[in-house]
Amino acid sequence: MKRILITGANKGIGLATVAKLLGSYDETFLLLGSRDSKKGQQALNSLLDFQPEWKDRLDLIQIDVEQDLSVNSAAEEVVTKFGKTPSPLYAIVNNAGIGDSMLGLNKVLQVNTFGPKRVCDAFLPLLNPSIGRVVNVTSASGPLYLAGSSNETKKLLTNPEVSWTEIEKFMSECLKLESERTTDWGGDWSAYGISKACTNAYSIYLAKKNPNLTINACTPGFIETDLTRPMAESNGKTPAEMGMKSPEEGVSASVFLLMGNPSGSGHYYGSDCVRSPLDKYRSPGDPPYTG
Repeated sequence: MKRILITGANKGIGLATVAKLLGSYDETFLLLGSRDSKKGQQALNSLLDFQPEWKDRLDLIQIDVEQDLSVNSAAEEVVTKFGKTPSPLYAIVNNAGIGDSMLGLNKVLQVNTFGPKRVCDAFLPLLNPSIGRVVNVTSASGPLYLAGSSNETKKLLTNPEVSWTEIEKFMSECLKLESERTTDWGGDWSAYGISKACTNAYSIYLAKKNPNLTINACTPGFIETDLTRPMAESNGKTPAEMGMKSPEEGVSASVFLLMGNPSGSGHYYGSDCVRSPLDKYRSPGDPPYTG
C-alpha cells in the first residue's frame, strides 16, 4: 500500500488529487491533510458519498503547515496510526498554499515556502528511503518572477548547488526590502511569485540532500480555485473567460510525479507533465527543457 500525504487537500486541487489517486490507483492510501479539521471531515465525507468503497483507503490528518506544533503533531499521529517500521509513507504532496499578497510577504512565505520545509523536516524520516517521493506544488508565477529578476537572483534560485541557508537569506532580504518600500514593487502577485520561486529552489536543495528520493516541483496550470477566482472577479470576467481550468484538470503533473517515471529529481515540471525551466515560462506543448 502506498500511503500519500497531501496538504491543503480539503478543497480545490488538493481534493481533486486525492480523488484522482483513489479512483485510478488501487494501491494508494490517502492522508487528506487539512488545516481545519471540520472542513477536512466535510471533504472526506464528500469523497465517501461519491465512492463509499474508498473508506478503507482514506484518512484525515489535521495539519497547519504554518505551525511547527501542528506539523510535528501530524507526523506523530501518522507514526501512532501506522508505525515507524516499515516506513509508513510513500509520498508527500506539499499542496497547501495561499496567494493573497495583501497579507504581506512574510505570511505568504510562511505558508508557501517555509510550509513545505516544515512538512519535509517532520515527514521525510517517515518516507520509504528507497522509493519515497516528494511533490512540491508551485506555480508558473515562480519562473515568471525570475524572468523579470536580476541575473544575480536568477543565478541564485536556479543554482543546482543552492543551499537552504542561501534561500533563507534571500527571503530575509526580500522581507527587508518590503518593510522599506514606499511604492508598489511589482503588483499583487509579487509575494506569491517570490514564494514559488523559492520553493522551486528548495526542491533543488532537497533533492540534492536526499539523492535516494524522487523530489520535484510542478505547476498545476491556471486553475479555478479560491486562490485564483478573485483575479477573474477583479477583471469582471468568469474563470472560464480568464482561461482557467477545473481543479480536476490541474492534477496531471502531481499525479505523474507521484506515480509515473519522471526523469531525475530536483526539477520543475509544467502542467503538461514536461520538464520546464525555472527562470522563464514554458507553454504547455512546447518542447521539454533540457538544461
